[in-house]
Amino acid sequence: MKKVLAAVLCLSVLGVFSLAAASYMDNPYQKLAREYKAKSEKAFNEGEYDRAVEYSLLAEENAQLSEEYVTEMLAKYEANTRIIYARNRILYAKNLKADVNYPMAFSAGQKALDNAVMAYGMKNWATATLYAEECLAALEGIKEILPLPKYYIVTPWAKSKDCYWNIAGKPYVYDNPLLWENLYQANKSSMPDPANPDLIHPGMKMLIPSLTGEFRDGVYSPSVKYDNYGKRKAASSSSDVSAMIDTGMYGAQSPKN
Repeated sequence: MKKVLAAVLCLSVLGVFSLAAASYMDNPYQKLAREYKAKSEKAFNEGEYDRAVEYSLLAEENAQLSEEYVTEMLAKYEANTRIIYARNRILYAKNLKADVNYPMAFSAGQKALDNAVMAYGMKNWATATLYAEECLAALEGIKEILPLPKYYIVTPWAKSKDCYWNIAGKPYVYDNPLLWENLYQANKSSMPDPANPDLIHPGMKMLIPSLTGEFRDGVYSPSVKYDNYGKRKAASSSSDVSAMIDTGMYGAQSPKN
């Protein structure tokens, strides 16, 4: 009976100890479990079997507490790690002007991160991890985007046939000459004769207003390879950037040439 009891005690205690030891570094519960295990073995060897069982149960109880502690600490570590990743991703997205180019995705990511931090503060490690992962997923499709030009410098007609109709048709403007009047309405106040859309002049700095929430910045440069507006519009739509406007703000009429 002595050998059987010894085997049962060792297996029940050492089994839990193995799991805790493999999962995490020493902690107060694990140390107590080791102490009670040593006392149990000592009492058993001295023939004090009842006391040996008592110590063995205490060792097993503390080993279980150690396992629970380890599980919680690992969950806390995982939540903290994922929140750090999410914060870094938010900063990266912010540097790429994601709040402008991908406003809905960026907003969703920021909200998820806020929820993760709140859950972490409440010690809901698993929930915090899920929200951090949600943040990362929301920002996954964000990438650097070269903004379309916000301004265009008009060149002589003989060189480029610049007029509102032709400029609106340029790929990096609206890729659609029918949208010319958006340019006209945005720039007519700087024209010699605001009532005549044909009278644009070389050197005029023409504003290209955003029609679909696309981000525009800087002056057009022929040395830069811009996205096609139609492609950018489609990308914006698929990213849920904003409500799209499929036509111009004004009528689709061509200027009188």
